[in-house]
Amino acid sequence: MSRIFYSGRIAVVYEERNIWSSLIVTIVAMTVYVMVVLQQAAGGPLTEVDWPPIMLWTILGSIGASILVSILWGMFAGLRDPDEVGKSDQRDRDIAHMSTRVGQAFITIAGLGVIVLCAFEVDWFWIANAMFFGFAVSFTVGGIASVIAYRRGLV
Repeated sequence: MSRIFYSGRIAVVYEERNIWSSLIVTIVAMTVYVMVVLQQAAGGPLTEVDWPPIMLWTILGSIGASILVSILWGMFAGLRDPDEVGKSDQRDRDIAHMSTRVGQAFITIAGLGVIVLCAFEVDWFWIANAMFFGFAVSFTVGGIASVIAYRRGLV
């Protein structure tokens, strides 16, 4: 079973903990990205912002932060129950497959949006951000689907 009960409370297991940490970091990172880009624009056109370094730092920072949060959360969880840290089962794999399918729908939508933006020859800023936010939305929706599946089960 993928859930462990501690004195009436459900403990978050390895796979679900990683999803939660990545969801939290993704939402924070995307919020920071939007705020920095808007600050850099200073009321001017967004297409004038030097967005590539901001986007790359956001991507790299969120990857690093997700890893760090997951490790720290795992260490604290390991102190509570060392035998259950890092375990996964068939249910975890089924949930991962389901969330991947859910997320892929949004990657497809983002990809189609990018093709349309390219066809109309819009500025690179909009094309890159459509894909960037498409990845973020895809991961977030897939992650939320995973969390729901962990809490309510797969149907």
